[in-house]
Formats: sequence, C-alpha cells, structure tokens
Amino acid sequence: MRRILHLSDLHYGRDDAALEEPLLATIASLRPDLVVISGDFTQRARRRQFAEAAEFVARIEAPVLSVPGNHDTPIDNLWRRFVTPFHRYKAYIDPVLEPSVEDDEMHVVGVNTVNRFSWQRGRFSRRTARRVCNVFAEAGDKLKVVVVHHPLEHGPTVEKRLMRGASAALSALSDCEADVVLSGHLHTASAAPFTAAPGLLFVQAGTGLSTRRRGETNNFNVLDVEAGRVSITTWGADELEFAPGESATYARGANGWERVAGEAEFSARPQMALA
Repeated sequence: MRRILHLSDLHYGRDDAALEEPLLATIASLRPDLVVISGDFTQRARRRQFAEAAEFVARIEAPVLSVPGNHDTPIDNLWRRFVTPFHRYKAYIDPVLEPSVEDDEMHVVGVNTVNRFSWQRGRFSRRTARRVCNVFAEAGDKLKVVVVHHPLEHGPTVEKRLMRGASAALSALSDCEADVVLSGHLHTASAAPFTAAPGLLFVQAGTGLSTRRRGETNNFNVLDVEAGRVSITTWGADELEFAPGESATYARGANGWERVAGEAEFSARPQMALA
C-alpha cells in the first residue's frame, strides 16, 4: 500500500499563517510516502511569497512532487509572464516543471497546465498527453497518477472556463489506462470518477492555507492506494487543528471506478459534467 497526501493552492501572500504549523505537524503525523502539491504556491508570484513557500516545502518530511499553478506566474508583469514565466518557480520550488516519481507500486507524473497567454485558463496539449501515455506504457500494473493544476472537468456550478485541450487529454489518458488525476485550482475538494471517463478517478483538493476558502475549510486529501482500490479522506481545519472528515473508497469494477458499498460518500461531491 502507498499513501499520497494531496495538497494544493497554498497561496502564500494570501495565506492563513496560523495554520502553517498545524498543517506541517499533521503531514508529519500521517507519514505519507509522497506529498503532491498541485500548484498555486503563491498569490502573485513574488520573491517573498516564493521564499515562504519554499521554506514550507523544505520542512515537509517526505518526498514532494509539485507542479506550478497560474498564480505562480506573474499577473502584473506581462513581459516577465510571456518571456520567463517560470523563472521564480524554478528558482524557489523545483527546476523541473513536470517531474515524475516511480516506485514498485505507483508511477506519478506531473503536468504543467499553465498557459502563459491566458493567465486564468490552462492548457493540456496533445503532445503532453502523448508524453504521459508513453511514460505509462512502461508502468505495467502500477497505479498511474497524473498531477495537474487545472481540472479536466468542471461541475455545472463552476464559472471558470475549462482549460484548453481538456476533453482530448481526458480521452487520451483514459485510453492509455491512467488511474487517477489529482488537481486543484477551484479551492473545493471532491472525489468521483470522471463523467466522460469512469475508468479514471478525479480527485480535487481544496486550498491548504489560503484565506480564499469559497465556503469550505482549508483542507487536503489523503489517498491510501493499493491494487485496484483507492481510499480518499479529506482532512479539514477545525480552529487550529486538521482532522479527518469525509471519505470514500473506490474499487475498479467492470465499468470503471465504483464506490465500495458501505463507504461514506463525499456529501459535497459535485455532479461532474464535461464543459
């Protein structure tokens, strides 16, 4: 079994500083095999914000795989965003924009979905989808996980535009038998099979530290994974402590991922619909 802790949207520069120590302590207590951070380390991609985010990451007592989010590129300096959009991210967080981690049980691949020419909306190119599928072609029976910032599906209440190439990427990842997609961006937590690809599990993290909670508590996900089975628990902040909340377990069935009978649903689970 492997444990993945999925964290997203820290937004240093608009973070709740009082939650930083409780979050780090909870991460350490859960002893994950891998911590995934799916983008938006900063609010405005400024050096001080990146320095604070880098200090946070350095204190995580587990391997970390991260991808950038749209807030990790400058919004108020167009020249820098178009010419060197990831300079500070590479300097402070990770020089590799699309890292991967592999062990005996899982293969996790990061994808940079940030689109420098459309700051809010992301992009998942066909070339990127082919790259990910080529990596997974050698993964065998390992759990195959994709990490992105922008979701590949939106629920009916989401006002943000779905990123470019999302439909084609979802189809490609389904065809090459990816298992799980981890994403952020919307500041809401959920877990369900994709509507258009039930063989692919969509796990969405809320915001770990941002004050822009959009009606939720600050939270992160814990995935306990083994052959053909994934259990997801959302840990949310209660005052200055993080505690386990809603959970769901999915197992691979004849029609894709199916919720295990008797396990609690995500009460806030959205009705996923391809935009």
